[in-house]
Amino acid sequence: MNAAVIPENLRIHPRLGQWLDVAPDGRIRAYSGKVDLGQGISHALRLIVAEELQVDTRQIEMVPATTARSPDEAVTSGSLSIQHSGAALRYAAAHLREACRSRCAEEAGVRRDSVQLRSGTWVAGVKFQARYAELIDPAMLASHIDPQHLQARGGQPSALGEEPRPDIAAKVFAEFEYINDMVLPDMCFGQVFRPKTLQADVDPAALQVLLNELSALQGVIKVVYDGILIGVLAEAENALAKAARKVQAAGIWSGEADVPSPSRLAAWLKSQPLDTTVILDQQPPTPVAGAVQVFRAEFERSYLLHASIGMSCAIAQWSDATLKVWSHSQGIYNLRRDLALAFGLPANAVTVCHADGAGCYGHNGADDVAFDAAWLAKHASGRPVRLQWTRQQEMANSPMGAAMTVLVEAGIDEAGNLRSWKQEVWSQGHGNRPGRGKTPALLGAWQTAKPFPVIMAVNQPPATGGGSDRNAVPPYAIPEVQVLNHRVLAMPLRVSALRSLGAHVNVLAAESVIDEIARSLGRDPLEYRLEHLADPRAKAVLRKVAQISGWDVTKPDDAEEGFGRGIAFARYKNTGAYCAVVAELVMEEEVKLGKLYIAADLGLVVHPDGARNQLEGGAIQAASWTLRESAEIGRDGIRSDDWESYPIFNFSDVPQVEIALIDRPDSPSLGAGECSAGPTAAAIANAIHDALGVRIRAMPFTADNLMKIVQSDQPESDLS
Repeated sequence: MNAAVIPENLRIHPRLGQWLDVAPDGRIRAYSGKVDLGQGISHALRLIVAEELQVDTRQIEMVPATTARSPDEAVTSGSLSIQHSGAALRYAAAHLREACRSRCAEEAGVRRDSVQLRSGTWVAGVKFQARYAELIDPAMLASHIDPQHLQARGGQPSALGEEPRPDIAAKVFAEFEYINDMVLPDMCFGQVFRPKTLQADVDPAALQVLLNELSALQGVIKVVYDGILIGVLAEAENALAKAARKVQAAGIWSGEADVPSPSRLAAWLKSQPLDTTVILDQQPPTPVAGAVQVFRAEFERSYLLHASIGMSCAIAQWSDATLKVWSHSQGIYNLRRDLALAFGLPANAVTVCHADGAGCYGHNGADDVAFDAAWLAKHASGRPVRLQWTRQQEMANSPMGAAMTVLVEAGIDEAGNLRSWKQEVWSQGHGNRPGRGKTPALLGAWQTAKPFPVIMAVNQPPATGGGSDRNAVPPYAIPEVQVLNHRVLAMPLRVSALRSLGAHVNVLAAESVIDEIARSLGRDPLEYRLEHLADPRAKAVLRKVAQISGWDVTKPDDAEEGFGRGIAFARYKNTGAYCAVVAELVMEEEVKLGKLYIAADLGLVVHPDGARNQLEGGAIQAASWTLRESAEIGRDGIRSDDWESYPIFNFSDVPQVEIALIDRPDSPSLGAGECSAGPTAAAIANAIHDALGVRIRAMPFTADNLMKIVQSDQPESDLS
């Protein structure tokens, strides 16, 4: 077995039967530890297996992920599902195909190279035919996967890539069953109430009055109090709504968080204790002349919410000393581990089954609501308990995306070439997920009478994509580069992973400065980028987006007054997908985003329609962050707990999107879910500058923030 080409998840789970087996109806069952958040990963993985086995996709059953059976592939994050799980399943399917070829030859008594596979049926000689299910046995499934069975594609694109997803129609017509719709026998309903701050004091007298009132409500089965948590079990959800109104009116909690004021966010981040890491310190091999001009600019992002339209939900049921949970968590094994820690159980006493729920692209409340359901289900006498957060709980208690400040100093030589680059990042950590620490990273476990310690957010190592430093290393050929990451060691309110992590701000900062340098030199921003890129795939996506957007046209003939156009590029995590974006907008009372052009190189494209959906969704969400979103926080916690106080893009705000994919069938597949976020933000910023001639650096780019910049007569950059 050639270990050098085996994906890490295949090294950990090397047996064929851990990935594939046979269903009772003869179909091939495929298992993955990656979960479907609505991004369509189940369909893409099904296509991979079907293509390698050369069968109809209807012959492949993707089994929903569960800790009872699926391989442990950690968390569905980082745009790695196709890269990791897809690669493992491709190897597994190729091994199964060739193992069945050998078995067929053996049973038919013919040479192996004479066996043919026709529409999922093995044919050997004149009389012998067999389907996969007839050839597979336990010994085959127990064998270790041999990577040598995977054949080179020879430049051939995916054969099944245009097959439509089977779940879309049911979702469009509201027939699809989400976890919020699940009904188990004898199920009851629960709700857990808590303060908006991580910790708080409780008024004992007011608490006792409240507990009595809740217990007296019709339909309430039981009221539970533990630490600063209040739980209510009821026969129907309407009783929980009445309980929520009583809790809100009681005002039993008092607590304050030492949060920064919005006007001093950058200063607050820099004033806290810091853990500084040198991400890169690259010096030229031989001394070169210093920069003759330096561009210096600082960029900010405030705290962001996940703001999923669907609320977090879970179902939990205890049976003696075992716990079963249904959850839309992104990491079922990580959640299992932390639930076991929280309730003092061995890991094998907890089963977590993934069920479709609201997509989040980051660490939202799914894991926390699973703890709430399990905690409350302990008092339900073995009945399953369904618990769904309210809109206010979802927005006030889920982890936020961390605020960030990024400083860029870029030097150029006399010819205008990039000579030096320094990028510094100040931010809290971008990871606080379950399953990664010695104690549980679950909100409720921090708030019981015997609480586990609150866990500080951390960053992934740079080698695995980083956190706040993600994409802080520029992709351009620059002799001298220094990148510093300052992790803020304070967390008055919980922060964790949000789609693309630090890439959203780091790419915005870097690509804004590149644009500013090019324009100050009177150079075309596209050509300036191309001159400083060595990677031909990076150049190709920039040229492609220029082609589809008509970048060489100075200004569209029908352009409105206030029209602006900007371009930006990044390779996600500097190792993932290549993406370039052109944004067109019009400056009215606020930014009116007209169209986004996106070009992406995802290596082998498994499902083009799904890839386009991911690129478009990432771009639209990033546009909403960049132009609309900012969490309002105070000493009492997150105050923006509804759509009025936390506006996101409406359907009327969504621009047209045109996408071009550069398919490279002989290259490994790369994830599409997050690569468009940073370039979209940067392209919008550059388009605003093109329209107004001023540079805005503090997101969101709202009308109020734009007006402050216009009225301040602030210079575009600090030059030295």
